[in-house]
Amino acid sequence: MADKSPLDNPENAAHAWARYRQIMKLLLVVTIATVTVALALLYAFNGMVSVHYFIAVALGIAFTMLLSGGLMGLAFLSNGTGHDEAVDNRLPQADELFGRRDRD
Repeated sequence: MADKSPLDNPENAAHAWARYRQIMKLLLVVTIATVTVALALLYAFNGMVSVHYFIAVALGIAFTMLLSGGLMGLAFLSNGTGHDEAVDNRLPQADELFGRRDRD
């Protein structure tokens, strides 16, 4: 039987999610700064190529940073709150699944 998760406690969950939102806000600021620097460098070295080029670069960088940062933040949230230890992930032994190998 799986243990109760610390996130089942509303007080712990509120603190954990507030911390996650704070990290995501910081990540958003870092993402905006990174996109701005990248677009400035692209403009400085290439000039005005196409507006679609700059939009694609900005969206690609922003989407990649926010998605990877958000997923990594969720992994840290899950591990940091003790939610991972509450999961019952015991798998059956190979003998239980496939039978004994010495019969072959």
